[in-house]
Order: sequence, then structure tokens, then C-alpha cells
Amino acid sequence: MPMIKELTTPLSNDQIKDLKAGDQVSITGVIYSARDAAHKNMVDALKENKQLPFDVEGQIIYFAGPTPAKPGRVIGSCGPTTSGRMDAYSPELMEQGLKGMIGKGPRSKAVIESMKKNGAVYFAAIGGAAALIADTIKKVDIVAYEDLGPEAIRRMEVVDYPCIVAVDSEGNDLYEIGVEKYRVAEIKDI
Repeated sequence: MPMIKELTTPLSNDQIKDLKAGDQVSITGVIYSARDAAHKNMVDALKENKQLPFDVEGQIIYFAGPTPAKPGRVIGSCGPTTSGRMDAYSPELMEQGLKGMIGKGPRSKAVIESMKKNGAVYFAAIGGAAALIADTIKKVDIVAYEDLGPEAIRRMEVVDYPCIVAVDSEGNDLYEIGVEKYRVAEIKDI
């Protein structure tokens, strides 16, 4: 059974460098949810020399738009959305210090190059497990763009949020190399 690497936010450069494509991780701390509309608003704010709604330095953005919370819960289902919709905006946010992104699906070459340049990492969350993922979210506050509804930026406190390193800071892309090929290479190094 592979070892699960435990991460605490905000992410440090040392934590980022230690992560390799295919690593299983467990994240504890604060992450922020934001989808394409919120990303557009943030990049527009930067273009207008306005302050972002939260300091992205060392932070992780989770590409998710949660459903409303049921009674007694802090959040509804909260699964990942397709990351490619954020590709136009992610490099600008990494330039501001963003260190991690969580979503599903591959990223563009431009985003991967920006990750290498800025020392960032992309995590893949488990699609179809939104209700289970929501159990790792312990507290939620809307911090910006409440008018966007599910796409508002949320500050979420998580404990043991599970995901996999899909693209590491060196540009190794699990979507390109494949899980089995990666594991075979890892076994040969032992």
C-alpha cells in the first residue's frame, strides 16, 4: 500500500518540491474553492490593480462549486469540476504565489509550464465522490463574490482531504505518463 503524504496549508516550497506525480496526499488546513467565474473576477481585479479577495500566497484553490448544506452540515456535496476551464486564469494566480490547485482532468501545456516556473502543484480529486469529500470539510465561509452562488469563493477548513498529485512542480504529468507506468518506474528505483 502506498504511503500517504500529509500536507498542511499554506504550502511551502519544500512541501511542493517533495511531491511527485502519483503521490497520494492528505491535506489539512485551509483551502479556497473557486470556479471559472470567480477566477475571471480575480484576474480582472489584478488587471485593474485591485487587491484579491484573499492572499493567494502558498494557498490551494479547489475547483468546486458546492451544493447547499443540509441541516446539521457545513456544506453539501463538494466534488471537483473540470480544471481546464481555469487554464486561462491559473498562470496569473500562480504569478501571485498560488501553490496548489485541486480539480479533475488534465491541464494545458501553458499551465504546466507556469507550474514549473512558479513551483506549484496540481492535485486530482476523486470525481463522483462529492458527498464523501464533503465529510473532510469542517468549516466554510464565503469570502467573495457571493452573487455567484455556488461559484462564490469559499474559505474551507479541511481535515485529511484526499487527493493525488496529478502534475508535480517539475511538470511530470500523471495524465501523460499514466499510473501504471509511474508505478513501474517507482518500483525500479527501489
